[in-house]
Amino acid sequence: MFLDVGGVLLTNGWDSKIRRALADRFHLDLQDFEARHHLTFDTYESGKISFDVFLERTVFYKPRDFTPADFKKFVSDFTQPFPEMIELFTRLKNKYGLKVAVVSNEGRELTFDRVQRFNLKSFVDFFIVSSFVHLRKPDADIYQLALDVAMLEPQQVIYIDDRAMLVEVASQMGIIGIQHTSYDTTKARLAELGLSI
Repeated sequence: MFLDVGGVLLTNGWDSKIRRALADRFHLDLQDFEARHHLTFDTYESGKISFDVFLERTVFYKPRDFTPADFKKFVSDFTQPFPEMIELFTRLKNKYGLKVAVVSNEGRELTFDRVQRFNLKSFVDFFIVSSFVHLRKPDADIYQLALDVAMLEPQQVIYIDDRAMLVEVASQMGIIGIQHTSYDTTKARLAELGLSI
């Protein structure tokens, strides 16, 4: 199984919801914050700059009455797990002897924080993350890299992501794609594929 993280295992690490919350909490001009985010986020998520540099460009390009550490703590604390999803994949892995990989678009620092805080290594065998491999979904090359690392053919893999287009790209490669919309629907679709708890 190839799994996305944000929207499947945990809440998103960096999305419009958290940016609005950050703007409210730290009294940022949301329009300016969004414009700067859109100009540089791909560079960060592709692993070409650190989170500190990203924040220098988007938030700390002028004096603030809060510190980067304050800002990063808020981002970290904002993440919440989806325990039922983590339990589902852990149980399926144990029952069927599956290998589990994460295939995710995420910045390096956010990834390390989230993996450690929610003990994702307890059931994930390897991580293909945009900031580690300098490829981002929906680039088909990131899925191909995950297949190559797993040494599997596309039809041997189930990929679960909450974003339809990302599932579509994987499916076009022959990977069995599931768009995650809820615990119940994903669990039912996995059961249809012969993976039930």
